[in-house]
Amino acid sequence: MSSDLRSEEKIDPKFTCDGENISPHLKWEDVLEDTKSFALSCIDVDSKAGTWIHWYVVNIPKNIREIVQGGPIPGKELENDFGNIEYGGPCPEKGEHRYFFTLYALNVEQIKNVNKANFDDKVSKIMIESAEIIVRYERG
Repeated sequence: MSSDLRSEEKIDPKFTCDGENISPHLKWEDVLEDTKSFALSCIDVDSKAGTWIHWYVVNIPKNIREIVQGGPIPGKELENDFGNIEYGGPCPEKGEHRYFFTLYALNVEQIKNVNKANFDDKVSKIMIESAEIIVRYERG
């Protein structure tokens, strides 16, 4: 859930490179008992470079159920495809792009030796469940 994002709708420019470029509010409930931590990703699947990583967060403690708008971010942020270790909002080069915000419930307390190159592989092996919100953005 999110008070800032509506699935399949346009993301507010506030959360993009054309605005404040801050991370949106995210909230989750009904967590499986076996969950020991969470991971989070935001990717652009329509980039001409292929999948573009906007945000990776790992080692979010199991008792966390919300990330407030603009942070602070619980857990460890990883380098994104902008070369930064923080949220990088939508900034499509051309046309409308889709952005997948995905929360993963994991069966380990911490993922070790994880980076943007191996995030998908590591998370897929320890994921219990996932949920996502897909938003769209096109630069004016």
